[in-house]
Amino acid sequence: MDATVYQHFRKEEAPFIDNVSEWMERANMEYRPILTDFLDPRQQFIVEDIVGKHGIVHYFFNGGYGVAERRRGIIAPEYFTPEQDDFAVQLFNIKYPQKFATLRHSQILGTLVNSGLKRDAFGDIMTDGVNWQFFTEASLADYVQNEITKVGKINVQLEPADYTALITPKDAWAPESATVSSLRLDTLISEVYHMSRQRAKGLIEGDKVKLNWETFAKPDFTVGLMDVVSVRGFGRIQITDLAGQTKKGRIKLAVNVLRK
Repeated sequence: MDATVYQHFRKEEAPFIDNVSEWMERANMEYRPILTDFLDPRQQFIVEDIVGKHGIVHYFFNGGYGVAERRRGIIAPEYFTPEQDDFAVQLFNIKYPQKFATLRHSQILGTLVNSGLKRDAFGDIMTDGVNWQFFTEASLADYVQNEITKVGKINVQLEPADYTALITPKDAWAPESATVSSLRLDTLISEVYHMSRQRAKGLIEGDKVKLNWETFAKPDFTVGLMDVVSVRGFGRIQITDLAGQTKKGRIKLAVNVLRK
């Protein structure tokens, strides 16, 4: 990998860039498709940028349904065009006593990542307000089904389902525009959710903000394209485009926003 590639990304993203380089090399040298774990939107952006600009192979993404946030990638030689089954994702219904219990996204995610598997093994978690589903890697389906019998104190049963049985998620991103003085995390949250920067800083330092699904406590961190910022009690933000500057030097953004 050309050393200059690293300059376009964060220092802490270097190990992932190395992974992308390895996938490209294997796909080219072994002349076969390489299937990744589930990637978050920022990681997908990095794959698109590196493979698109520097690769002699090409890439595909699929997370089980059309608007999935977390998707598996295939890095492949030019001859290869994948089908749905090539991405090897398994959908599960979570059966639980709906009359007597309530599930939350954070509970389910916590249960999944505490099952002995890494976060990259799981895709999106969806709900229509009552029913819950999630995606995992097909090779891990038996383990997940046998291992997870409770979410918190609630007894659950995981039921494999075909992707055609996907529920219609309740939450939906809405495209919006915003202007900010900088791409600092606290500044972005302040602008999008119409609060003071001091309050946004307090939420971040109080462990109520996640960046790409990981708790993140640096208010001055520079947010990048396709990062997903989750703010407890408010929703989620994703920068989809840097749209230039205003006459006063503020940064114009295109963002996807989910408001609670």
